[in-house]
Amino acid sequence: MTSRSKLSLPRRPSSSPAEPPRRRTRPPVRGAGSAPRSRALPAAAPAAPAVAPAPGPTTAPAAVQPGERLSKRMSELGLASRREADLWIERGWVRVDGQVVDTLGARVLPHQRIEVDPAARHEQEQRVTILLNKPIGYVSGQAEDGYEPAVVLITPENHWSQDPSPLRLGRHHLRKLAPAGRLDIDSTGLLVLTQDGRIARHLIGEDSAVEKEYLVRVEHPQAAHAGPPSRTLPPDQLALLRHGLSLDGHALRPAQVSWQNEHQLRFVLREGRKRQIRRMCELVGLKVVGLKRIRIGRVVLGALPPGQWRYLGPHERF
Repeated sequence: MTSRSKLSLPRRPSSSPAEPPRRRTRPPVRGAGSAPRSRALPAAAPAAPAVAPAPGPTTAPAAVQPGERLSKRMSELGLASRREADLWIERGWVRVDGQVVDTLGARVLPHQRIEVDPAARHEQEQRVTILLNKPIGYVSGQAEDGYEPAVVLITPENHWSQDPSPLRLGRHHLRKLAPAGRLDIDSTGLLVLTQDGRIARHLIGEDSAVEKEYLVRVEHPQAAHAGPPSRTLPPDQLALLRHGLSLDGHALRPAQVSWQNEHQLRFVLREGRKRQIRRMCELVGLKVVGLKRIRIGRVVLGALPPGQWRYLGPHERF
């Protein structure tokens, strides 16, 4: 009797018999609209990486190397054009402080010594510069509007007979021969064509200050009945030609302007904006009827006839 009673009695916790049994093994199932309890993790929370990646060396900003590009420095020193300098560097013709530098983009400091191999000098000496007395009707650069470029005049037949140079025109002299500066189609005089990048940069680079001298024949339409332009142009307008005018929103550099005769002005400029002299004259009421360039730096046109050319001599410097 006693044993059966013991077997029939249910096992209950010590709490009150009316309290339902607690189930701790499974959480209650919530409906779709039920709000999650505060102790539950949000479903969209991203899992944190086990190990944060260490920043690599590429994440740090690259250090700025001191000095300037070797090719640029060579150009500034007048050793070569930048394109030419890059070619020499690739060929191993350039030394910095006695060490060959053949890596493009290498940088140098102002105090470092730059030397060029004689092979580069020899190649440079083979490049020619030609002086042409350009006539009216030819453009300085590429052909345009049906007009021929001035380079077509560089032929054996047009070579000035009084040229003291021993050189004779060959096909290699025409290769990469380009104008260093320009003259308008209706202007005449000294035009430089060169294979030498140093000369081109010296004459037409942004920082060039080489003088160019012109003789300019003008008319003064507003006072043509009153006499020659040298008498009718007010002095303050002549002063403006010397300094005070602007073109294309840029103030022009001071110029030397004076009367050569009653109808002709002499201009000496240190810049070369497109049709600059003609536009300057228009601003003060003058009309240009003839323009001739007679000098660039220390090189003069001299007795070179129109349509003919000669070589720049080894003793001549702009």
